[in-house]
Amino acid sequence: MQKVYLDNAATTQVREEVIAKMQEALAHYYGNPSSTHSFGRSAKTAVEKARKTIAKTLNAHPSEIIFTSGGTEADNMILRCAVRDLGVETIITSKIEHHAVLHTAEELENEYKISLKFVDLDEDGNPKMEHLKELLDADDSKKLVSLMHVNNEIGNILDIHAIGELCKEKGALFHSDTVQSVGHYPWDVQSIHIDFFTAAAHKFHGPKGIGFAFIRKNSGLKPMIFGGSQERGFRAGTEPFHNIVGLEEAFVQAYEHLDEEISFVKELKRHFVEKIEQEIPEARFNGLSGDLDKSTYTLVNVRLPFDKQKALMLLFHLDIKGIACSKGSACQSGSNMGSHVLNGILSGDELEKPSLRFSFSMYNTKEDIDYTIGVLKEFAAS
Repeated sequence: MQKVYLDNAATTQVREEVIAKMQEALAHYYGNPSSTHSFGRSAKTAVEKARKTIAKTLNAHPSEIIFTSGGTEADNMILRCAVRDLGVETIITSKIEHHAVLHTAEELENEYKISLKFVDLDEDGNPKMEHLKELLDADDSKKLVSLMHVNNEIGNILDIHAIGELCKEKGALFHSDTVQSVGHYPWDVQSIHIDFFTAAAHKFHGPKGIGFAFIRKNSGLKPMIFGGSQERGFRAGTEPFHNIVGLEEAFVQAYEHLDEEISFVKELKRHFVEKIEQEIPEARFNGLSGDLDKSTYTLVNVRLPFDKQKALMLLFHLDIKGIACSKGSACQSGSNMGSHVLNGILSGDELEKPSLRFSFSMYNTKEDIDYTIGVLKEFAAS
């Protein structure tokens, strides 16, 4: 049976170079980075090298890179500490953010009695700038805007420069969940007015359990996790040295090969969109995911013309055929609830049809896509 992995927005295959670096670290550099002897110093040197490598690529200062267990922890840390330490009284976000942001903001509303506001979205799922301006002008409370750069389900790309400039004009803090874009797009933090963003290594062919937060210098944030002085006092706990080394290698490889991999993966997406339009013309793309110029090159979210009964069997059928994709974000895969993102932009009969997210990487081929769409077409005709 052919095996086709098209769920790269959930997690990616780890690069061989990353595995080799991590194996070397596990075998030879096992000292605690906080120890002062040579074993510890060797590990500490490698941790700081990784921090400097990432910072240089982002045009950031090394002190602005804080290693975390991934994007969810980084989002939690930034939002919670902004309310606790910076006096944020209003969080403005959207209803189609990742739950790492939405659930954290909802908890902060209950715990700290902050005001939680949602910016209106257009029919494609983009935030309406005029409404965002209204929310920012509504009162004199200290505000934080949290809007993701690339939506993990429908692939819409936020105009992060425009949002940043608006936040700067209105005196608001700006945080973005950039888990789907770091490692896939070039970054220069000096050209964007952004205070905080987040990344996870496993989204760009690195290991799970490691990521980082970008926290602008002199932000005023204090630690969320206490118990040690690691990560320049921002995050207590022994650094997962092997994971940090793996993150660094995945990050380096991603940006060394960025242009060629964007070109390759974008062509895969183009092929997928064209084949769907040819073979299943009744299908529709959700959000802007079918637009090669207005959405990320890494994924599509397609609404298929199947009735409820067939929809119940669709993912099972694909799995039996060796095809991995996602009904929604991977964080919801064990839930019977529908996608909150699609519920936020679709209505009526649109929600009755099954939608699937297919996401691509450099390890995929056009043959993978032809096989997948052939299976979908066969299923539609059955």
